[in-house]
Formats: sequence, structure tokens, C-alpha cells
Amino acid sequence: MFGLSVRFTCKDTESAKGFDALVAETVPQIKQHEPGTLVYAVHAVEGKPLERIFYELYRDRAAFDAHEGQPHTRRMLAERERFLSSVEVDFLTLQVGKGTDG
Repeated sequence: MFGLSVRFTCKDTESAKGFDALVAETVPQIKQHEPGTLVYAVHAVEGKPLERIFYELYRDRAAFDAHEGQPHTRRMLAERERFLSSVEVDFLTLQVGKGTDG
């Protein structure tokens, strides 16, 4: 299993709306076309209206690489920059969990 968390900070309220719309267009494509993407959860952060956290779990690194190569993912990666002031990515190694192989 391969995972990551990503914290996105939007530039302003209008940018947050645009980013959320882009995400809403992308997630159905992930659901439909990516069997190796096990969890792709998008969270708003309480008390921080410009922040979003993504939690992603993939079957393995190859499934993540396949996700990154999908047309819908490439489009989102290209278009998101106009909405964001920062992106922080943490790659995760599963130690133990429920609903996982760990």
C-alpha cells in the first residue's frame, strides 16, 4: 500500500470555490477509471476556509504512478496552480491500521 496526504492552501475565497469545482470534476473520473486508487478523500479544514487536505491510498506505488498519468489528473495538476498559494505533500508508510493490510 502507498499513501500520501496533501495540504492545499487557496489564495482567497474565490480561488477556493474554483479549486473545489476543479476537484468536483476530477473525483468522479478517479472513481470510474482508477481501480488501484483505494481511497481518495478530500477534506475541508474546520476554521481554515482556504485549506483542503487530501488523503490518498493506493494499492501500491505503481497505482499511484498510474493515477498521476491519467488525463483527468494531469488536467487537475495543471489547472490547480492558479487557485493555490501553497501545496504541502507528505508521503506515508503504513504501519498499522483498520481497513488496510497493515
